[in-house]
Amino acid sequence: MNRREFITLLGGAAAWPFAARAQQPAMPVIGFLNGASAEGFAPFVAAFRQGLKEAGYVDGQNAIIEYRWAEGQYDRLPALAADLIQRNVTVIAATSSPAALAAKAATSTVPIVFTTADDPITLGLVASLNRPGGNVTGVSNLLVELGSKQLGLLRELAPGTAVVAALMNPNIPGTERQLRDVEAAARVLGIPLIVLKASTDREIDAAFATIAQQSGAALLVGVDPFFIERRDCIVALAARHAIPAIGSFREFAVAGGLMSYGSDFVDSYRQAGIYTGRVVRGEKPADIPVQRSTKFELVINFKTAKALGLVVPNSMQLLADEVIE
Repeated sequence: MNRREFITLLGGAAAWPFAARAQQPAMPVIGFLNGASAEGFAPFVAAFRQGLKEAGYVDGQNAIIEYRWAEGQYDRLPALAADLIQRNVTVIAATSSPAALAAKAATSTVPIVFTTADDPITLGLVASLNRPGGNVTGVSNLLVELGSKQLGLLRELAPGTAVVAALMNPNIPGTERQLRDVEAAARVLGIPLIVLKASTDREIDAAFATIAQQSGAALLVGVDPFFIERRDCIVALAARHAIPAIGSFREFAVAGGLMSYGSDFVDSYRQAGIYTGRVVRGEKPADIPVQRSTKFELVINFKTAKALGLVVPNSMQLLADEVIE
């Protein structure tokens, strides 16, 4: 072998790894769409990533997650969904009812995995739970149907309740259904109900100013990503005005709210991560049944109850899935 042939062979060998890398398929891009903010939803994002890992995908290793947050401004969701589609994502994880509706309106071809607090059939996301059809599937928590149960628990723990304020976001799908449920329960219990609507920090402050004027008031916090994100603020205002409050997710009670009753919100994000991984592997959303939450948990914050001068009945202590001391 002469010198020229040796150099040619050496050059070809050196170039081979670069050519091989160039031929490797690009990592799948997963779009993550949510109406709130990254900071407020950190535990839920961690659960989503855990589910994705269980399905075989790790961000930065064999997949890329592109996050889009609406920061509580739900009217931004359509543009954010369109941006993800332009990014040629493999799948969109639309992790709230507003995000899911925005994603579905934006595409009929890109697969969508949702988490929603409302019935996905009623929302128009899927044709049925067992055979979703189309490009959409996901996890349904059905939290909007728990208002009457939450109101009953609140009255049991705070028997001196003279009026209940329901804090609702008018911009969230399912608000009207939740309100009808709560209104019917309030009539049965004979408790006056005040509906306070809020979709901004200023409106939350105004709502509490109204609640504070009521004697013996208690608070039911509606299902909404914005309220989940603002849980620390809502809990602080409830404590300032000595208002017993119940939310739909464990994190509300952990933050200092009196109690919570709802499905395991964190686990629903983990399940959505698993579903997203299955879609990335090639499964079609139309063939993946929608998963519905069947377990609901009651969490009571004893420290908050004591601060409010409330005694937790033994029956509720036995009923509770978790007691925060």
